Amino acid sequence: QVQLEESGGGLVQAGDSLRLSCTVSGRTSFVGWFRQVPKKEREFVGRIDESTGSTYYADSMKGRFTISRDNARNTVYLQMNSLKTEDTAVYYCAAAGLGDGQFVYWGQGAQVTVAS
Repeated sequence: QVQLEESGGGLVQAGDSLRLSCTVSGRTSFVGWFRQVPKKEREFVGRIDESTGSTYYADSMKGRFTISRDNARNTVYLQMNSLKTEDTAVYYCAAAGLGDGQFVYWGQGAQVTVAS
């Protein structure tokens, strides 16, 4: 069983940076980030693989968003730079357990609001 808990959301100004954290318990194949705004489908941001540390991003997220991990703290981070008002969303951490080929486990979400 995998459990995820996000932290670090909040209200920032356009142009600011913000880092979200996802504390992970249990063994995972990969951990990723998604975001969702009301009345829209959840959008993939990117993921990091447990075995290799390789990262993958949605094309629209490349450049401003960076995913990293700290194995000693069992934490995966989403660093967001040069934030825009359109980045306002609930950000979710998600994970695939060992043997899972897709995201199965989800955190509760963290609200990020970017003011102009």
